Amino acid sequence: MSLLSPRLRAVNVTRYVTPLREGGSLPAIAEADDGFLYVLKFRGAGQGARALIAEVIGGEIARAAGLKVPEIVFANLDEAFGRTEPDEEIQDLLKASVGLNLALHYLSGAITFDPIITTVDPLLASKIVWLDCLLMNVDRTPRNTNMLTWHKELWLIDHGASLYFHHSWDNWRGKTIQPFTQVKDHVLLPRATMLELADIELREILNEDRIRSIVHLIPAEWLNDGPFNSPEGYRDAYAEFLLTRIAHSGIFLKEAQHAAETFI
Repeated sequence: MSLLSPRLRAVNVTRYVTPLREGGSLPAIAEADDGFLYVLKFRGAGQGARALIAEVIGGEIARAAGLKVPEIVFANLDEAFGRTEPDEEIQDLLKASVGLNLALHYLSGAITFDPIITTVDPLLASKIVWLDCLLMNVDRTPRNTNMLTWHKELWLIDHGASLYFHHSWDNWRGKTIQPFTQVKDHVLLPRATMLELADIELREILNEDRIRSIVHLIPAEWLNDGPFNSPEGYRDAYAEFLLTRIAHSGIFLKEAQHAAETFI
């Protein structure tokens, strides 16, 4: 695996194609000036920039761990972009999202992962469960798997519900060592029979340099709504949260193993 620091490309949105109304934050399929289609996630949606921050951190940590994630790019939205949009709700969303947003490469022809149809390798399932425990991702359930099957491979999407501590920052240091009790609802938990091996492998990969390089991707303009005085203060807090959870991964590992016993 490359030890180079991650980089995200930037694109300019040129065409709004269609809304994805199954998403609570009303993401959309859009075309950019590089000719590709993307799933565009708006800074002006309900959870604001924090959902985009969680998307960057969650997606790039998953990628560093060797899991499949669509390319994540920064997406610039021009002020004039929404003026011809007839839908008032979408027009308001576009106006509130002028500037820097986030997008994921659109996987054309991908289908929603169905655990009844597709059997996932136990180590892969264990790594995904471990990752979601680290990120406190509450949104990978049978009801909403947030995974796609594309070219016979499993792809992870939508990490916006991760890191929910940053919506208030109350007692955020205390939450670094909390178990992730919602793991009991994880769609892949019944297949996650190699959690200890996943823990060993991922703790080695997700070292301090790698975590800090990922956190450093967060744009300064998204880091201005909370208790810290500078973008670096926020980045340091995110890094501390993640590194402390990794150092104490045995806490959420034990919780996941305990929850998995109910499926045996």
